[in-house]
Amino acid sequence: MPNQLSTRKRSNLTVPVGRTMVAWLCISSFSINSVKAFGRPAVGRSAAFLKPLPTKVNIPSQLKSGCRRLAASVAADPTTDYDLVNKEKGLDKYDPSTFEGDIYKWWENTGCFDPDAKQEPFSGQKSPYVLPMPPPNVTGRLHMGHAIFVALQDVLARFHRMRGCPVLWLPGTDHAGIATQLQVEKALIAEGTTREEVGREQFLKRVWEYKEEQGGHITRQLRCLGASADWSRERFTMDDDLSQSVVEAFVRLHEKGLVYRGEYMVNWAPMLKTAVSDLEVEYSEEEGKLYFFKYMVDGSEDYLPVATTRPETIMGDTAVCVHPEDERFKHLVGKHAVVPMGDGRTIPIIADEYVDMEFGTGALKITPGHDPNDYAIGKKFDLPIINIMNKDGSLNINAGKYNGLDRFEAREKLWEDMEASDLTIKIDPHQQRVPRSQRGGEVIEPLVSSQWFVKTEGMGAKALKAVEDGDIKIVPERFNKIWNNWLTDIRDWCVSRQLWWGHRIPVWYVGESGESKYIVARNEQEAREKAVEAGHPEDVILRQEEDVLDTWFSSGLWPFATVGWPEDEGKEGSDLSRFYPGSCLETGYDILFFWVARMAMMGLELTGKSPFNTVYLHGLVRATDGSKMSKTKGNVIDPLDTVAEYGADSLRYSLVTGVTPGQDIPLNMEKIEANCNFANKLWNICKFVTGNALKDLSDSDLVDLAVDGPIGKDEFNTLSLPEKYIVSKLHSLTDSITKDIENYQLGAAGSKIYEFLWDQYADWYVEISKTRIYEGAGGGGVEESKAARRVLVYVLDMSMRLLHPYMPYVTEKLWHHLPRAPKKDSQAAHSLMLADWPQMDDSSPLVTDPVSVSTFESFQALTKSIRNARAEYNVEPGKRISAVVVASGDLKVQIEKELKSLVALAKLDDKQVFVVETGSDEANALNINDSVQLVVQDGVEAYLPLSGLIDPVKERARLEKQSEKMSTEIQKLSGRLSSKGFTEKAPAAVVEKARAELAEMEDQLVKVKASLEALPAP
Repeated sequence: MPNQLSTRKRSNLTVPVGRTMVAWLCISSFSINSVKAFGRPAVGRSAAFLKPLPTKVNIPSQLKSGCRRLAASVAADPTTDYDLVNKEKGLDKYDPSTFEGDIYKWWENTGCFDPDAKQEPFSGQKSPYVLPMPPPNVTGRLHMGHAIFVALQDVLARFHRMRGCPVLWLPGTDHAGIATQLQVEKALIAEGTTREEVGREQFLKRVWEYKEEQGGHITRQLRCLGASADWSRERFTMDDDLSQSVVEAFVRLHEKGLVYRGEYMVNWAPMLKTAVSDLEVEYSEEEGKLYFFKYMVDGSEDYLPVATTRPETIMGDTAVCVHPEDERFKHLVGKHAVVPMGDGRTIPIIADEYVDMEFGTGALKITPGHDPNDYAIGKKFDLPIINIMNKDGSLNINAGKYNGLDRFEAREKLWEDMEASDLTIKIDPHQQRVPRSQRGGEVIEPLVSSQWFVKTEGMGAKALKAVEDGDIKIVPERFNKIWNNWLTDIRDWCVSRQLWWGHRIPVWYVGESGESKYIVARNEQEAREKAVEAGHPEDVILRQEEDVLDTWFSSGLWPFATVGWPEDEGKEGSDLSRFYPGSCLETGYDILFFWVARMAMMGLELTGKSPFNTVYLHGLVRATDGSKMSKTKGNVIDPLDTVAEYGADSLRYSLVTGVTPGQDIPLNMEKIEANCNFANKLWNICKFVTGNALKDLSDSDLVDLAVDGPIGKDEFNTLSLPEKYIVSKLHSLTDSITKDIENYQLGAAGSKIYEFLWDQYADWYVEISKTRIYEGAGGGGVEESKAARRVLVYVLDMSMRLLHPYMPYVTEKLWHHLPRAPKKDSQAAHSLMLADWPQMDDSSPLVTDPVSVSTFESFQALTKSIRNARAEYNVEPGKRISAVVVASGDLKVQIEKELKSLVALAKLDDKQVFVVETGSDEANALNINDSVQLVVQDGVEAYLPLSGLIDPVKERARLEKQSEKMSTEIQKLSGRLSSKGFTEKAPAAVVEKARAELAEMEDQLVKVKASLEALPAP
């Protein structure tokens, strides 16, 4: 190692790096890892004890990654110990509660979640796959919204990790400005005080204490779902370095002319005493009242009838507006009206086409200070703006005698006074859309306020272009239209919040009072330097802005601030250069604009790059009937309770399979229970393979069975029909699933694995393998049993690799019981999550044989036909029956080779089963009168002797039904062939095929009728 210091910085941890520093860093990492099996100290504020080191340099990514791995190997038991413990416990019964927690701790402690856990750092084989985890609220609790994003993102992370990509799934939490502050304020109110009374410093101290008490639960809960995120990189939006990135972003945007302070209409949340964005306002249909009253014309007995849902805002009216063509009121335009209970204040009567003559009374009160539409009219007519409301929702001095009253109390009092003054007309019930705060739930008040804004027109245009050019791909594509509509009609972003918890806006006002002169700077020292440069004295008073930034402002920086922006800009080998831009941003469609669009705008503006290549949008998890889960309805499914009862695998699999991107997900316990049964089925399959098929094998034989790559063409060609079939199906499945996941069709891919393992591997090949391995079933041959064991292990091993991203726990548990290739030196642990995906290279397709697949499917159809006949005739389950199979060519040869499999699967008498050539003397000599004829497919028939097998009445009914069906089909086909329009216009090959089908069906009908005639008369 060169005798020099390398550079790398992480958060505020700066340490010397050299020969002896490796050991120091590993010990330091171990000390952190040892206390964080399910948690870690917060970076930045809580890790301040690490700061006073003598030399400040940065730690390179390569060294950091290597030290993490070394520290992990010290902190955890060696991999072999886990294997021994796992195997010693054996495979008793499937109970996920007994192994899921242990497996997760082993994964985390051995460094399996590190981007370089599978390969050497900077090996350069494949580009990193980066998933920025949507940061949940730091004090939040797990719900199904979290469970679905963990399930989906972990599928992507584990898939790409197994495919050889350095995967960074970067986790973290959000400080949740409004939500967190609201909880602390409630606690203070319960103590009989308020944040204003305790002061900003003490209040923030209380919030940090609350965060330390309540924070961490959500990340522990995400772990229990199996999230393979790199927790050693866990971030918090209030970490010191992330806070600095927020400041830097604000300053840079201001320097670009994109930040300004202005007085505009905002959504005000009175209980929270802060502005909130349009996206944080939810509208609910509620029963309200429509108040009709008189606006008296000044100096006249005339009045304009006006209706409002908020009478208290009358005190802020500055005009009454009518349509210029309204004959009822046009004579009043230009006159003045007297504001009810306004101590004689008058306002102009104006005309504008904005007013709908047919709606309501046709006369509209204009309150520019408390209605967004009225605000626009006020600007147009240069009307004064009167703010009648305090920050807490009470009325202020501009409301006259209603000063100090709560807005709703003032509404009732004002109306009473208007009734007493004969200014009211009536009150009607009225269904209305009420704007409510998403966080606090209180009714939002539109009011004009001085706020900080970010200009979004140019930024929005860049985000639009990124999607239009394909730089960002949205899955599903239909959300492109919504993206375009929103960004085309975007408003400037109000980024200031009147909160104390959050990133304080880096603005300093000059002087003891006033806000006309301000300086935007990275810190107070820089602000003072700028003030002096602007001509102010060195001791000028600077006051920092009290407001904090919108939480979504810091979240908008998440993909690049968390990997070293802006500190590591331009540094080769840094996390920023390696892991930005991200690969995929997976999140719910409900925050496409809250978060995704803002990340795109901020990333493009501040880094010049789209922050991610793909946006994958999932739907909302809903109740079985499609309704929203609600505690009041009693239809909420708690993810933690579900995991406790059924295991994380069953919940994850239920959330991901059977759904398509962007569609809501109906969830019920029956589906979860069914998938738990699937996991149990896989468990029992593995028990059979390891406890029976591989029983008593020597260590060397087991080593030979270890899977270290796909079966190649040479070995494939030595296999028998069932083995070729199941391997071909596995390889085709692998190709299909690989393409599905790469194209973000995660639900379809997951369902295919289920169908293959249950319907093909378990139901068919496992049963057939018994005829090769066990002497009692006709097997026992050395080569035959060896090949069967090889394929049993190979298909099960590869299937568990395919299933692992969906069901990581049970597949990891079972995989350790199979023969396995040795651990690679580059792997952090001998874990399934670090094993190779069955298809590592798309350019090298896995071997398949369509002919073998088709042939075996004919064998399956024959087996099913015999099974169905047994069931139809109620043959006792244990009874062996005779059968004659009629087939031709290679199909006959293959059926003969697999006769013992047919005997086992169809429960036939092995001494009374024969396979004869179609058209042979043996076939022609068959006495169909004494047999049940099964027409399997073209070229394959079976005859089951009637003696002791059938009920003649049922057989007659079956054959008559079959005859009727065939006759109908023959009639249709004959009619088609008799039509000149078909025979003359259709291609000759199509016509000939139809004629051949008709001839075949007519021949089959003759046989069916012959069987009917052979039956005893009823």
